[in-house]
Amino acid sequence: MELATFADRLDERLDVAEMDGLDYAVNGLQVGAEDATVSTAAFAVDGVELTFEGAADRGADVLVVHHGISWGGIDRVTGKEYDRLDALFANDLALYAVHLPLDAHPELGNAAQLAEFLGMTVTEGFGREGPATVGVRARTGDPHTVDSLTERLETLENDGVQVLEFGPDRIEDVGIVTGSGTDWLDEAREKGLDALVTGEGKQPAYHEAREAGIHVFLAGHYATETFGVRALQDVVAGWDERVETTYIEHPTGL
Repeated sequence: MELATFADRLDERLDVAEMDGLDYAVNGLQVGAEDATVSTAAFAVDGVELTFEGAADRGADVLVVHHGISWGGIDRVTGKEYDRLDALFANDLALYAVHLPLDAHPELGNAAQLAEFLGMTVTEGFGREGPATVGVRARTGDPHTVDSLTERLETLENDGVQVLEFGPDRIEDVGIVTGSGTDWLDEAREKGLDALVTGEGKQPAYHEAREAGIHVFLAGHYATETFGVRALQDVVAGWDERVETTYIEHPTGL
């Protein structure tokens, strides 16, 4: 398959164009010759030297990541930018990155996939970002306690779950924004949610959660964002045009 076709099909599947102007990341094909051939695609959360080398070791032609190398553009090719681009060029490896569209997608997105992993049913979008949302609101089948939801989240690739325990005893109505999502605590408060599940927090979140009477579960930025790229791997593996796929794990513990 030609690289341009590979990238166009992912762009279309993820509705990348709908996020134009909303994301500070550059979504889509970031590095690569569009007429190159893709026989093997690797998938990872982060586009960094370690995953570039891992993809090359597995014979990949393209690496698909959630966190790419272009955040608002690249002004200078020096330092880490040079080293990362050098690793791609040296291994003839293309890079496709998708940030907010992969957070927000109602089926393949990190938040939707995490809700499914937690046994919850998505009811609507959550985490307003302009006209779009970057997370989901979900309801539990049976109410969770802090302990039961913590135990489930601890089965992810993390080094433990931190909980700001300020909400009700029964957890049924939950907002999920993967990665760094405590900026949406005000929205969680407006909607009367019981809890917010995200990856990492910021200092103000403690008092905001306490004053709102909402639990906040911090399950790890990396750990909450493995779902989208794994879902994309399944999509590509199911295409009629045969593309071999591989997943590169490199948990950060953060």
